Amino acid sequence: MTTGSWAPPTHTEQLLYEAGARGDRAAVLDALGRTRLHVLVARLHADVPDFARPLPSRRDTSARRTVVPVLTEGMLPPWHAEWVFRQTTLDRLASAWPNDRWWLAVNPDTPFAATLPARPADRRAWQEAAERGGGPARLRLLTHAGEHLHGPVAHALALGAHLAVLNGLVWNALGAHYEDYPTDIARLRHPWAVHHRADFRDKLRTLTATRLVGRVPETVLGIRRRLAARLGAAPTDEQWAKEVTAAFDRDDPYGEDRAEAAEFLRRITHYEERFRAEGLLPPGGRVDTLAAFDHGRAVNVVRLALGARYCDPAEAQDSVLRVLEAARRTYDSWEAFSLGYLLARLIHFDEGDPEPMYQESLTLHRVLTQDPFSPYRNIPWS
Repeated sequence: MTTGSWAPPTHTEQLLYEAGARGDRAAVLDALGRTRLHVLVARLHADVPDFARPLPSRRDTSARRTVVPVLTEGMLPPWHAEWVFRQTTLDRLASAWPNDRWWLAVNPDTPFAATLPARPADRRAWQEAAERGGGPARLRLLTHAGEHLHGPVAHALALGAHLAVLNGLVWNALGAHYEDYPTDIARLRHPWAVHHRADFRDKLRTLTATRLVGRVPETVLGIRRRLAARLGAAPTDEQWAKEVTAAFDRDDPYGEDRAEAAEFLRRITHYEERFRAEGLLPPGGRVDTLAAFDHGRAVNVVRLALGARYCDPAEAQDSVLRVLEAARRTYDSWEAFSLGYLLARLIHFDEGDPEPMYQESLTLHRVLTQDPFSPYRNIPWS
């Protein structure tokens, strides 16, 4: 659906437009209860440690009221070095609301606008809508119709789609932020130990070269690849295990990696068997490298760095394209890339009860390989 020259950037704006056209305030609240909202903050303020800026307000002279303006994900403006956003939700707004006479203005001056009173009873309705909607969804493919949909940059951004779907974030944008300004900075600090532009560039080089996915599991997989080439056929699990033992006996005289290699071999074998049982791998199919895990995370680190203002949009675009070059040298299909990502995720976090993560990973793969709107269905790998 379009509204003149406007098209809804995401599903949220579509819902807001339809509900507004019907005058259905309950449907507006339901849409807002399931999405992230964003408040503009001057970077000068956002960079002050522990600074808690009050909700911004402005005078709506046409309606003679004071409003608090917020934006939905699809209505964020282009990246700007000095103006950033922090994320909020309908229930958090209800809890922190400063003045009963003020109104909430969602996407003001757009076809996807909603202006809501904020008296105590109204705010209780906001909280009820948030409870019904469960807040921003995870495991959701969220596409921005006005961002990259085809071509190399879209292809590169789709490498990072596993994490975007996992967290219910737009997969195809290089824009104002990834999640929001303070969260982007925090996610770079932990777990990535990125505190400034130089750290970002170093981490990106490391991820693009796939030096974080794990030397031992990659060695175990490499032994199988070489053994298959030598035999001219897929080796049996026994042949592979024997070759792994021999290689680590030879190259690891102190036995520091031998037990780790045996455990990774066990996990790889276990999850590949499950992939075959689920139909994700054909009979006899295998995963040859875990490089996708680093490539996918590299794209997300670029998006985080752009949100944190450690790079600008031009550098971010060049960076994700370099990751794409590396990924295309390594894989020949979206399915192979996705399974490499999943296997790495599973074998590295197979602790305690691994079943929830397995089911979550399976959902990620199926969303990306089966949803008709997924980039994996609409962007050719080669």
